[in-house]
Amino acid sequence: MASVDMTTRDNSPVPTTTGPATNGPVDDMPDDGIKLAVRRFTGRVVAVVTTLLGLLFLTFSMGRLLPADPVLAITGPEVSKEVYDRVFKQLGLDQPVYIQFLSYVKRVVTGDLGVSAITGQPIVTDLLSIFPATIELTLVAMIVGTIVGVPLGITAAVHRGKPIDHVARIIGLAGHSIPTFWMGLMALFIFYAKLQWVGASGRVDVYYEGIVTPVTGFLLLDSAMEGNWDVFQNALGHIILPGSILGYYSVAYISRMSRSFMLEQLGQEYIITARAKGLASRQVIWRHAFRNIRVQLLTIIALTLGGLLEGAVLIETVFAWPGLGQYLTRGLQMNDMNVVMGAVLTIGIVFLIINITSDVLYRILDPRTR
Repeated sequence: MASVDMTTRDNSPVPTTTGPATNGPVDDMPDDGIKLAVRRFTGRVVAVVTTLLGLLFLTFSMGRLLPADPVLAITGPEVSKEVYDRVFKQLGLDQPVYIQFLSYVKRVVTGDLGVSAITGQPIVTDLLSIFPATIELTLVAMIVGTIVGVPLGITAAVHRGKPIDHVARIIGLAGHSIPTFWMGLMALFIFYAKLQWVGASGRVDVYYEGIVTPVTGFLLLDSAMEGNWDVFQNALGHIILPGSILGYYSVAYISRMSRSFMLEQLGQEYIITARAKGLASRQVIWRHAFRNIRVQLLTIIALTLGGLLEGAVLIETVFAWPGLGQYLTRGLQMNDMNVVMGAVLTIGIVFLIINITSDVLYRILDPRTR
């Protein structure tokens, strides 16, 4: 059997391999991916911790810079100097500022936000009882904003320059121009005082208060779970007007962003190609264009929830809604800084949670951002 010459023309040996070819950089790719993921996670943790510390410093500074005297908020204006000094020391106000801040951070971490001079209860207890009312109102407003705002914005983009587009733009402009409290007062005057279509204030009429057991704190959900449809109907009549007024501002923002996103997609080549192939307009818009803006819309809607919490402060005051906004307003009126600091801290933490959640959802649903 003839032997095979394993040399090249210049008599150099032909390189041989004993296994699959490998490439050094390729072997390092998994490690690089892990390092990148660790860096991103570490960056997010640092950002969250920094934001929380900034929020704590803001609320702490608020309690020290506002003119209200925390001692007098507890003792009342008629107090002797001995009692005043004793309460002053009990609150730790005789300590250096940095010691006061560290003590404040420690109390917040352990869930101690102080005691309200208005209710005489711990701030955490008050927040747990009233915050569900604000969340319920905000969710109703977000549902209204999503159901109305998304179709309105998409329709305006599809019919650009036509009457429906002008209507959507006017709605958006009005939503950013008309004060919340003014629209709330006008809505109360028209729909309650004149037409008497809705309830006046509060979550339910006085007759229905305390009938439903607060399992979740959401009155609509709790009454439905108990099968008490009288309370459910009454609660719905009370929440529909403030929820719609608050939701109008999310309609203005969501419709404007939906219109912008859809206009961007309608100018893409794949949409032009789909139309050239003879696909129906409804199919092009909802099956192709809308699919590519869903993630952006979800992020916008999630961020809108934070803005609705801000607007709820005024809406709850106008409609006497027993939520976080009214609680904060009472704290400001009564110079109860524990209430103000606790409410502001709660709103800030909710904002942070919403931002983190929307960012995570965006990265999960859109592979391009991973």
